[in-house]
Formats: sequence, structure tokens, C-alpha cells
Amino acid sequence: MRQLPGFEFVRKSLNGRNGRNSGGGYEAQGKLPPLDAGGPKTLMAIMAHPDDIDFGSAGSIAKWCAEGWTVYYVLATSGDKGTHDPKMTPQELSALREEEQRAAARVLGVKDVFFLGYPDGFVEPTAELRGQIVRLFRQYKPDVVLTWDGFRRNFNHIDHRNIGIAVRDAVYPAVRDHLYYPEHAEEGLEVVKVNEMLLAGADNPDYFVDISAYIETKVDAMLCHASQVSTHDRNEMLKQMRSRGRRGGRGLTESFKRVHIGRPAPQPKPGEQAQQPALQTPAATT
Repeated sequence: MRQLPGFEFVRKSLNGRNGRNSGGGYEAQGKLPPLDAGGPKTLMAIMAHPDDIDFGSAGSIAKWCAEGWTVYYVLATSGDKGTHDPKMTPQELSALREEEQRAAARVLGVKDVFFLGYPDGFVEPTAELRGQIVRLFRQYKPDVVLTWDGFRRNFNHIDHRNIGIAVRDAVYPAVRDHLYYPEHAEEGLEVVKVNEMLLAGADNPDYFVDISAYIETKVDAMLCHASQVSTHDRNEMLKQMRSRGRRGGRGLTESFKRVHIGRPAPQPKPGEQAQQPALQTPAATT
């Protein structure tokens, strides 16, 4: 994998240590702290449809909220195509799925949920969508952004792919440069830097969150999406998830690709003592 200017791809294991990036060979041990270092953070999860965040990340969200993080949800669409009921209209389905998402967010402790109103199946990484995301970043100042991996090689829903691309383009360079969307300054919004991303659905995840203490909360959140689940039996869903965790070999975990936006710290020469890196060094502008 080619390393982009200003981006570090690092592995983090369950014991909180960073490891070697198998794609670029970049040794991150001792350079990046765990995401929860320094106390609770603000996280913004941005995905395409109601249920996208919760099916893949609700255990992690529950854990972070329990630890005092402030979490916001942003959904590009209201999921107006996700039904096999021929009597359901897009308007009815949107209203239903928005309420399901709000109910799930309440279960997890999410602070607020925003719907951007794009039609399901037609999300594009436009300048307008990017600007909406940049405005949310400048308003709520997240430390960490969670979104889909828009560049995964395997089959991917077009909305998942495009929201992932739009979020990346908003994180770098748009949100940190004042000449992108200068009208935001007239609203009193200043440029900010988002230096951490977690990508869900990645082909090669390297950041794993132990959700064993939050699996029941995850299932309760998933069950809020009643129009989208195949079973409404809580015990059966718990049984299935625990079984998948045992088969997967990692137990009850959720996996992401971690992306740190910043310059890699210089490597010490042989015999020199390593210096503590400046973790918030700005990425190079282009």
C-alpha cells in the first residue's frame, strides 16, 4: 500500500500496543498512543444509512460512551430503499428508519443524530456533501471520525463507498484550510484539524476493540432497527454473535483500519535515543 503524504497507517492490537503496518512497513510501536489516551474524546460517526453504524460499531460506541466520550451520528440518507414490503412508501420508510436510528442512539448514549437527506442509493462524493461534512467538523470539532472504508477491494454498496470517500476528502485537506468553504467563517466557524480516523469494513483492519462487556448493549441497539433485522429474538442474536466471535478467533471484537493524519516522526539513527514525537504535527498542505 502506498503511503499518502501526511497519513500514517498503523496497527493497534487488543492490548493497546501499536504494531507494524504490513502494507508499508512503517514501524509505529511507541509512536501513537491508544485513541483513549488523555481522557474522553469527541467522535463523529458518518455513514450512509440508518443501521450502518450500529451493525458494525455499536459495541465500540457503547464502550466509548460509557467511558465519557461525546459521540455524534451523521447519516447521509434515511434509508428510503431498504425494504421488501411492496406497500411501504419511501417517505414512510424514511420516517420509520430515522426513528429506529434515534432509538438505537439513545440505547448507546449517543449525544445527537443528524440526517443529511440524500436519497438512498444515490450518494455521490460531491462538493456539496463534502461541505456539509466540513461544516459539521468545524461546528462539533471531533477528535476521531469513524466512517466506511471507501477504497476496500471487496464488493461494496455505492453509498458506503462514496460516503467514505467524501469523509476522507473533508478530513484532508478541506476542514483544515480556510480557503475551503470560506463562507463558514461568516457563520463563526473556524478551521479545525481532525487527526484520527477509524475506517469500518476495511479489507485489512488493524484496530480492534474488545466489546465483550458491551455485547448486550450492541444487540439492544441492533434490535431497535426492527425493520432491518432477520430476528427479533434477543437471546438468539446474542447466541449468534458469540458464536461468530469464537469462530473468528478474536472473541467479541469490532475491527477498523486506523488512520492518523500527521507527519510520521523521524526515525532515530543507530545509537541515538528516540525522541518523543509531536503527535499533532499538521499534515503537509498541497
